[in-house]
Amino acid sequence: MKDGRHPAVFLDRDGVLNAPVLVDGKPHPPTSTSELELLPGVSAACRRLKERGFLLIVITNQPDVARGHTTHASVTSINQHLCELLPLDAVYMCPHDDGDNCECRKPKPGLIVDAARGWDVDLVASVMVGDRWRDIEAGRNAGCMTVYVDRGYSERAPISFDACVQDLEDAATWILDHPPLVDEREPVP
Repeated sequence: MKDGRHPAVFLDRDGVLNAPVLVDGKPHPPTSTSELELLPGVSAACRRLKERGFLLIVITNQPDVARGHTTHASVTSINQHLCELLPLDAVYMCPHDDGDNCECRKPKPGLIVDAARGWDVDLVASVMVGDRWRDIEAGRNAGCMTVYVDRGYSERAPISFDACVQDLEDAATWILDHPPLVDEREPVP
């Protein structure tokens, strides 16, 4: 941690925190809080990371808003429900599709950079955890370490990452075992 700045674990949402809806081997987000299902071990992993002083910030692409498959209000409701279930500090969401060419859609690092500014995050001491190539590239583009949660999707996999794990519990263990991410620090309130 440099100059009083905070380390963070940036978390993709669907496939890392909650179960995605798989269609032909490809992940899709739940459409409502009734479809939201936390993945096993997520609560414990988040608690472990918080106890060691990491901010927990969700960074999620939700292009179904731009595609007209869901509403901004529905996505916001799911995000708020996740914040009630888990010790998350914030959720940053991109509602755009690739054609919008925005700065916030992963693999661009816009949401991570915005979150880092808003929460005084030390990006070098932080990590992005994701289950898709866009997550890993966004983390790398922001200067974070990256942990790929390999769910075996039928799509392009990331080329380069710092660790490959099976779930958020394994990711938390890897993060807590790898300096410079971990030092003696007070938990973030």
